[in-house]
Amino acid sequence: MSINLVILAAGKGTRMKSDSAKVLHKVAGAPLLIHAMKAGTSLEPQNIVIVAGHEADAVSAAALAYDESAQIVLQTEQKGTGHAVLCTKDALQGATGDLLVLYGDTPFISPETLDTMRSARARFDVVVLGFEAADPARYGRLVMDGNTLERIVEFKDASDEERNISFCNSGVILCSTAHMFELLAQVTNDNAGEEYYLTDIIGLARAAGLSATAVACSEAETMGVNSRADLAAAEAAFQARARADALDAGVTLTAPETVFFAHDTYVGPDTIIEPNVIFGPEVTIENGAHIRAFSHLEGAHVSRGAVVGPYARLRPGAELSENVHVGNFVEIKNATLAEGAKANHLTYIGDATIGEGTNIGAGTITCNYDGVFKHHTHIGARAFIGSNTMLIAPVSVGDEAMTATGAIVNKDVPDGALAISRIPQDNKLNLARKLFDTLRAKKARQQNEDE
Repeated sequence: MSINLVILAAGKGTRMKSDSAKVLHKVAGAPLLIHAMKAGTSLEPQNIVIVAGHEADAVSAAALAYDESAQIVLQTEQKGTGHAVLCTKDALQGATGDLLVLYGDTPFISPETLDTMRSARARFDVVVLGFEAADPARYGRLVMDGNTLERIVEFKDASDEERNISFCNSGVILCSTAHMFELLAQVTNDNAGEEYYLTDIIGLARAAGLSATAVACSEAETMGVNSRADLAAAEAAFQARARADALDAGVTLTAPETVFFAHDTYVGPDTIIEPNVIFGPEVTIENGAHIRAFSHLEGAHVSRGAVVGPYARLRPGAELSENVHVGNFVEIKNATLAEGAKANHLTYIGDATIGEGTNIGAGTITCNYDGVFKHHTHIGARAFIGSNTMLIAPVSVGDEAMTATGAIVNKDVPDGALAISRIPQDNKLNLARKLFDTLRAKKARQQNEDE
């Protein structure tokens, strides 16, 4: 059965105390909305519809950056979850199959749980996702009769008996697209909140002779983010799970609690990650690499056997081939280092290609930016770049070429050549002593005047 995915993302989230929409706040380097989209797209939906409201342009931009096929509809007035889903009716005109409703502020619903819901949908007309709450608090309650879900009761509308139920509603619902809109057309706002509740479709479905059930997941999956404290808790929960997954996958974390992963970090087995390493989005680490302490990586690819750090920074576009060494206080941006290349100390390599086996000396800088445009530096294979070399891009250094220490290279260096560019040294005999004597005498005069 095909799936149409609807994600509710219209709320402001006043408890976040932020000008940004709640769903744009980030966990593991990605907006909450993107986590929900990742979960939903695991079912390969034929349509993805995002219901936006507060900061709709920014929400739309984030959604389309992740999936350009997503449709955005506006809920200009927040009249409840039922009204939000009803806003998608025109966007889903003619759509067949089922409709799944997720929430942009609930980032941890797993693909496995959604698969379970889809399996249950083969036997029931409507499937709701529920959880056993440690503290039911103000959650809506799922009123069950065996495997049959009779109705969902919001806390403020529940009786004392119903409030004693611990099986609670996550808000996630799956049913046929046709049934969803037929039932929503019957929902009223005759309740304490004067809102159109999506949950009311369960009672309406049962009254119409349709079957309904609830699938249980862990409470952790249903964690919603409504405040900064919730956001911090969600980040902690994500990192704890990511660290455990990495260890299970054969990655060595010498101090797991100090390593932070992004939502899409991939680390291969036999990789060693030392303390205080941070991964931003779009990082891939292949098997057997070594990421040393206090390194920061984002948008980078590190190949098998490479060593990074300590105190290294890999920025977007950093491509390290096998057995590359990038050492302390080295920054790589939009640059490719071929197999066996080394940049071990105090170096910036930006907008460059570095050939295999090339050694980059300490203090080397590719001067890639002229204030308006970025320019490329090419260094060939088995070259040696002397310490403190300034490479004024665009410039090329050939295979097996060298630059002398302190060189300023502003024209191409042929294969096998040595580039020397420095002011000749001139030693002025006894001049240092004379200067010291002059300066000390001046200092003494100033001290006497102050007294």
